[in-house]
Parts: sequence; structure tokens; C-alpha cells
Amino acid sequence: MRLAERAAGISPSPTLSIDAKAKQMKASGVKVISFGVGEPDFDTPEHIKEAAIEAIKGGDTRYTPAGGTLKLKQAIIEKFRRENGLEYQANQIVVSVGAKHSLYNAFQVLCQPGDEVILPAPYWVSYLEQIKLSGAEAIIVQTREENGFKLTPEELRAVITPKSRVFLLNSPSNPTGGVYSREELAALGDVLLENNLTIVSDEIYEKLMYDGLEHVSIASISPELKENTVVINGVSKAYAMTGWRIGYAAAPAPVAKAITDLQSHSTSNPTSIAQAASVAALNGPQEPVAAMVVEFVKRRDYMLERLNAIPGVTCPKPGGAFYLYPNVSSYFGKVYQGTPVNNATDMANLLLEVAEVAVVPGIAFGGDDFIRLSYATSMENIKEGIDRIEKFLSELA
Repeated sequence: MRLAERAAGISPSPTLSIDAKAKQMKASGVKVISFGVGEPDFDTPEHIKEAAIEAIKGGDTRYTPAGGTLKLKQAIIEKFRRENGLEYQANQIVVSVGAKHSLYNAFQVLCQPGDEVILPAPYWVSYLEQIKLSGAEAIIVQTREENGFKLTPEELRAVITPKSRVFLLNSPSNPTGGVYSREELAALGDVLLENNLTIVSDEIYEKLMYDGLEHVSIASISPELKENTVVINGVSKAYAMTGWRIGYAAAPAPVAKAITDLQSHSTSNPTSIAQAASVAALNGPQEPVAAMVVEFVKRRDYMLERLNAIPGVTCPKPGGAFYLYPNVSSYFGKVYQGTPVNNATDMANLLLEVAEVAVVPGIAFGGDDFIRLSYATSMENIKEGIDRIEKFLSELA
């Protein structure tokens, strides 16, 4: 049976592949420490779960409008007004089956063959595949470790061509945890407006911010930028609701309509019960989010100190999300019992097989000098996992 070219060209997610292998090892009795998949280890707060139960008991189990219930759209609108200083109408909001789905929809309605999407690296693994599936070409721009992996206006301007259509922004970043300041966003925004580029701004980690840093949506910088931006967000990371699969996009009305129309012929509406729970998440008490952030800071600081104490490892301090992105390239060229370590992929494979620690190699994010570690796991696991990594690296010859 012949596959379509677009299907044959899809690369599997390295993150999920490593997670699957780690789970297989765990199922066979191996105590694997997983720093792989980005998923909070906290439970969904009780008031959110109760809202879902009430929705089931109340018979809220039917189709909803394809783009989401009005009640959830209103909660999202109020969230944008309250937290981001952004004003939207219901016809500018589309609720989808997770933020990943929202991103996929955005690329599908904005891009076509011949278009270019400017993609700063390191980037989240699915961005590249979704751009390819839209028919557009990803123009990958490597950012610099010494600049916190943040793109400068000069670097952006240098890659813009007449084919440039979309700029992908992710702050806080997966995998680096980098956070753009208001001034940095404004400077990028000037270049983007000059060249009439549409911005897709993935802000899924906005509530996981540390050290007093402020999350700023680029859409809030000016009315002109708002009209050129599709904001992507969701409830998965902030409210430990990864399995509930609710994301949303805020966009100019014609774009939101196109996304809704596309979604009506693919998934139809997101799950009615999960939408009811998401209303409770956005409108309800935010203390569980604050408590999670406090714990993440403790884990980040401990892991960061331990990693930077390992000879040859360098790791910048992330301002958001729950990842560390250390440079391990000083160990390339070494061997472990006859097996060479030529890149981060080799290192990740050996760490899993030998040290029984799951990390994601940087090649998944566009840079093979690095590995990504998630600190969305217990402090006990973090301590043991870093002990194992340190021991493994000391044994490389």
C-alpha cells in the first residue's frame, strides 16, 4: 500500500520514543530514572477533577460547538484580559485537542507550499514536523548558548526573504527554558512588522516562571502585533492536565474562523467533559499553580548546581518551563567500554542502557551538543538520576 509523501516524510518524536523505551525497561523491572517527557508529576487539582465529575453527572457528554463551548471561550477571554492585558471576542478563540493540535491547525491555515517559516533553534520537536506537513519550508536559525538561546533582531532580519510567511516564537522555551523580555520581544516585533510576517506564539509554559521574571505575550506589545499574532496556550502544563487534552488559539477573526472550519472536519469539538474541567482551571483558585512553581524552583536550582559541578558540563539557568539544556560536547570522542560517544544521541542511548537514566538528545531540538533533562519529577529521582549521570561521565575514557 502506497503512503502519501507527506506521511512518509514524518519523523517519529524522539522524546516519545525514548519515553517508550524507558517505560518498557521499567515494565521489565529496571529502575529507570526518567528526565524525558515534559509532564508535571503533580496531580490535577481537586476542584478541576470535581468539575469534570459534575459535568458527567449533569449529562454534559454531548457534542459541543466545534471550536469549543461559549463558557470555556469566555473563561479564556477573561484569562487573557486578566493576565495578559489582551482583549478578544468569542469569534477569535478556538479550543482544540491540546496546544499541539492548536499549533497544527495554525500552520495548516497559515502556510502552503512555497512559504517559509522561520524557526529558531533549539525548537520543540513537533514544530518542524508540523511545518513540513503544512507544505512550507522551515528556515532553522541557530541561536547562541551565550545569549540564552534567544534570537536577536539582527539574526532574524538576516534570514527573512520574500518567501517568509510565519515566525515561530516560544517563550518560555522548550527545551531551553529561555524567556524573552518585553524589550526583546518589542525589538523582534519591529522587524516582523516591517516585513509583514505572521507570528505564531506558543505560550504554553507562561505560568511556570521563576526568579521574578514576567511573562509577556508578544501580542500585548502593540495593537499592530496583536493583529499579526496567533497566540497558542492551554491547560496541560500549568494545571497538570496533560491527559485532558485542551489547548486554545487566540487569533484575528478570519484566522480563527479558518481554524474552526478545519477542525470541524477533523476532530470536531474537544471533549465536553475536559472543557468543563478547563473552565474550573482558568476561573478557579490558582494556589496549586503557585505551589507547583515553588517546587519546580527547588528542583531546578538543585539540578542546575549539580550539573554545572560536573567537569566539562555547562548549563545556563532557565527562567521558565521545567527543562535544563546542558552542553555535554566536551565528552564527545570518549568511549565507554569500547562504545564511542560521538554526539548527544550516543550519550543518551548509553545513559539509558548503562546508567538507566532517560534524557532526550539535542538532535531532537536541532542541536546535537546538548541533552534535555526535565525536572518535572521528584527530588528523590533528581538526586539519584544526577548521581548516575555523574558516575557514568566519570567512567568515559
